[in-house]
Amino acid sequence: MTFFSLISALLVERWRPGSDRNRIILLFLSYADSLERYFNTGVRRHGIAAWIAAVIPVLIISGWIYYLLYSLNPLLAWAGNVIVLYLILGFRQFSYSLTEVSEALKNGDLFLARDLLSELHGVEAGDLSNQEVARTTIEMGLIYSHRYVFGIIICFAILPGPLGAILYRLAELLSERWGTRKDAFGDFAVKAFEIIDWLPARLTAMSFAVAGNFEDALYCWRVQAASWVDSNQGIILASGAGALGVCLGDPMHAAGSKHYRPELGVGEEADVDFLQSTISLAWRTLVLWLMLLLLLEIASWAG
Repeated sequence: MTFFSLISALLVERWRPGSDRNRIILLFLSYADSLERYFNTGVRRHGIAAWIAAVIPVLIISGWIYYLLYSLNPLLAWAGNVIVLYLILGFRQFSYSLTEVSEALKNGDLFLARDLLSELHGVEAGDLSNQEVARTTIEMGLIYSHRYVFGIIICFAILPGPLGAILYRLAELLSERWGTRKDAFGDFAVKAFEIIDWLPARLTAMSFAVAGNFEDALYCWRVQAASWVDSNQGIILASGAGALGVCLGDPMHAAGSKHYRPELGVGEEADVDFLQSTISLAWRTLVLWLMLLLLLEIASWAG
């Protein structure tokens, strides 16, 4: 059921991008904001209580609906999985955003590329050069392909029904929403997502290595990943950069100043051609995961 649920959800996403998913996410974020107003006193244990109140009821209701549908007919449970995956997967959104920036750079429209980078990824891009726009877009593309596609697929395959995919997406949303706070309230949300993402991040990094330059990906993962502030992001970016044969990280101009970041990857400097290579890497990685899940499905039937 896992393989066919994913295939169906990806096909529906390609056919009907829609705004349904955004409405569901905005509804959850509105609920999270209400919990924050009620629980937030700047104390960490209240942040833990708010996270539990945001995530656990959704998981309980989702699990109950899934098992109810399964008891009625497995096909209904399959349809429920497809709907959930359609609402939270974002492969088309990820690939489309990279394609838009790539087309702007190919046409020599740096201002449009900066605007797209800011609009689509929330990055301050007003001072970025062509190379910095390409480099930053590749970095965001690797992270987003993991968070919106591969991390969700991995968790969906691990936990029963849609629970893994829902848990991963909710934890990521709360980490982004509450993790930027200056007090202790959002600390648990960040830590919880870091723990939940520990295994998916490493499996995504390994799949990048298999789908790209294996030796360089493993070398960059082993040597460079630890230098990145966010350990899970460092592993994904280092492996992705090695798989692509491109240099990421390094200094970047933003808000009128120069920000120094660790170097990731080996090979050539980032440019517009590597943007398309990033999309191709994501496609190969997706095919790799689908093939693996299909083999597991066949083995399950044969057993």
